[in-house]
Amino acid sequence: MKFEERRPVETVIISDTHLGTYGCHAEELVSYLKSIRPSKLILNGDIIDIWQFSKSYFPKDHIRVIKELTNMLSKGVQVYYIPGNHDEFVRKFCGQSIGNLHIDNKVVLEQDGQTSWIFHGDVFDVSMRYSKWIAKLGGQGYDLLILFNRFVNRWLQRLGREKISFSKRVKDSVKAAVKHVNDFETTAALIGISNGYDHVICGHIHKPTIKEIKGEDGQITYMNSGDWIENLTSLEYNDCRWSLYRFEEDLTMKDFALQPDLAIELSSQQILIELIEEFSFKRA
Repeated sequence: MKFEERRPVETVIISDTHLGTYGCHAEELVSYLKSIRPSKLILNGDIIDIWQFSKSYFPKDHIRVIKELTNMLSKGVQVYYIPGNHDEFVRKFCGQSIGNLHIDNKVVLEQDGQTSWIFHGDVFDVSMRYSKWIAKLGGQGYDLLILFNRFVNRWLQRLGREKISFSKRVKDSVKAAVKHVNDFETTAALIGISNGYDHVICGHIHKPTIKEIKGEDGQITYMNSGDWIENLTSLEYNDCRWSLYRFEEDLTMKDFALQPDLAIELSSQQILIELIEEFSFKRA
């Protein structure tokens, strides 16, 4: 499909793709990216998972995601990269721009008379700030759980049974996890209200949602773009409203098959190194 023929979207927010991990649904993400023509694309953190990056694992589908993002840049899409905790190496470049690529810790959008405050959200996570090594160990365990979950789901599909998500069940059943999510959402909302924003948009906790949260000083719309590990979701802005996109509910994607990309010849390490070196050179 030609770029001009894709579905137009004013703004798209994607977060927590975790490229370079077994849990990343890169093939589905490429299909989604190839189906849309956004004016603005906001990558809200944890796009490449440097914590778990391995020389032995960065499949072609993961490289295709990067290739599709660079293709959007070449087509004039304004791409905003907000680093998260798993790709924090990018934070050294915050405040810099190369052509249509802009890197910063947050983005504030003014759209149709309303203001949206967009940031990753790891600033609220105490484990990220004070016990990073514990958080990294947790991330590795999470990745193994996702890998095992995929294996089980393959067998369930063969048996004609519904897929399950172990990690979702764990999160939903552990009171501490539920409290963490609620505290995260409330904290983000209250700070957004105090700063006079209409919307506050985060990633980080992998829980896609759009909801109203009230505080003593007012009300705000809290949104989370979810992830491309469990939920395969993004946020889209069109016709003066935000909506939550869910890949598994998009019937147009079922007939969307990726064609082999013979142009992918570079290794994942070469691609990452060249991107970083190019940015560093232009920044200097």
